[in-house]
Amino acid sequence: MSTDISDLTEVAGFIGACLVDSESGLMLASEQSAVKFDLEAAGAANNEVVRAKNEAIKALGLKDKIEDILITLGGHYHLIRPLESNPSVFIYLAVDKKQANLGMARLKVKAVEGTLKI
Repeated sequence: MSTDISDLTEVAGFIGACLVDSESGLMLASEQSAVKFDLEAAGAANNEVVRAKNEAIKALGLKDKIEDILITLGGHYHLIRPLESNPSVFIYLAVDKKQANLGMARLKVKAVEGTLKI
């Protein structure tokens, strides 16, 4: 098993990131900047976001899956990406909106996903 998400710290505006098992709601790995941010609470709350979106996909009868979910707040971008190899696990990344390049953040999350073995 490989759960190293430390490369996400290289994303401009990095605040924090975690790898979450959506079945249990528990973090499998985390990285955090000096900015105070409760990653355990964020991981658990975003677990509910992923579950709700999966339920909406099912209710709509869509034959599809989540690639990523972007939540834009006043000062942050929050990016959620279920692992293609194991959709019950997702990467969560929070970045400062003023400093981040959203396109580059998405590419970095996808690259890190490719290195994980769950």
